[in-house]
Amino acid sequence: MEDSSSRRHWTATSVPNIVSSGLALLAALWACELVAAPSVSTLALPNGCEIARDITHIPRVAAGTAPAFPPMQLEIRTPVAPTAFRAGGYRYLVYELQLSNYSDGPLPVTGIDVLASADAEDRALLTLSGPRLYDRLSPIGGGKIDHEHPLEAGRSVTAYLCVAFAHDARVPARLRHRVLLSGVAATGPTVVVGHHPVRVLASPVQGAHWIADNALALDRHHRPGLFVAGGSAQISRRYAIDWKRRIEGEFQSGDPLDVRSYHAYAQPVYAVADATVVRARDGLPDNVPRTPAGFTPAVPLSMETLAGNTVVLDLGGGQFAHYAHLQPRSVSVQAGQRVRRGQPLGRIGNSGDARWPHLHFQVSTGADIMDSEGLPFAIERFGAKDGAGGWTDRAREFPLGDGELRF
Repeated sequence: MEDSSSRRHWTATSVPNIVSSGLALLAALWACELVAAPSVSTLALPNGCEIARDITHIPRVAAGTAPAFPPMQLEIRTPVAPTAFRAGGYRYLVYELQLSNYSDGPLPVTGIDVLASADAEDRALLTLSGPRLYDRLSPIGGGKIDHEHPLEAGRSVTAYLCVAFAHDARVPARLRHRVLLSGVAATGPTVVVGHHPVRVLASPVQGAHWIADNALALDRHHRPGLFVAGGSAQISRRYAIDWKRRIEGEFQSGDPLDVRSYHAYAQPVYAVADATVVRARDGLPDNVPRTPAGFTPAVPLSMETLAGNTVVLDLGGGQFAHYAHLQPRSVSVQAGQRVRRGQPLGRIGNSGDARWPHLHFQVSTGADIMDSEGLPFAIERFGAKDGAGGWTDRAREFPLGDGELRF
């Protein structure tokens, strides 16, 4: 939930250290294909995403390396199966592999093949090796995995995967993964795509000059935000967005220590769907914004205060919308209340673990902002400004990029 000034702390290799550190480092932690036709215009891919081959035009995977006997003692697990969603003219699958070495010796990880299981044949959507692979690997407990550093016995590593499909490419219904280990291969179980339907929502903010910050990219802190909550390692912020306003290239105008000088501050936030309020908290003060001199939260950070003033909506079907860091005394709803799509809920503030005024918004599987898994969503309609200053209309897409958006 931190703003972009803290991004350097949220590389993929830093996450496991944070997971193992407990509450002492909580401040650092927060810094199904849609029916509508995709837009023809495309945006740049987020860091860590790559375009897949079209499975209708590639041959069956060749045998390549021989399977080992006995099988390599490498567990290949997908904690949360991906669901296809549209963003920037592509369709995306965003998910993780957990690789655990159950053998009594090191395993040199040299490649990962993302395979489409179609027509009783495996076809290679994407092959990762060298820096393209190692930049996506984050060992639990720190360190690194590359050609000089194997996966040691008893250790695990997370592979952060993001596969983009051109608008006319076929998204497979099933995936498998083959991990190459210096001449031998270990193949994981079949992963069924599309367990969670993508909810098409109204925008939580309205008007112009909005930036959908910290979304999807692996070099931002949300996407690799693996964190143990409720006894499980989860990524509740997998698809979280920090909504900020930028006018004439600036996020604020005036005294950088005054929250009111930030263009997002006090902007209203709205219900993204007809829903039931399951949590509503108010009364926490705004922080003084972060400056080069540092940052100190107005109240001590804990699992209870991390999100600041907040509203959580039950969207139904096991999906919950979270609004965090709201302005003190602005929350206008209470738990148990039914709200209508477009109804005001509160205003953007700088409470909790927020360095700059912004709205942290996410959809996840639970009412706890950290003890849940992040789910993709789509905004029904919005305008996106391109690099040349022109506007394109987007429909039923996840908002991407650093360009200005309007609703």
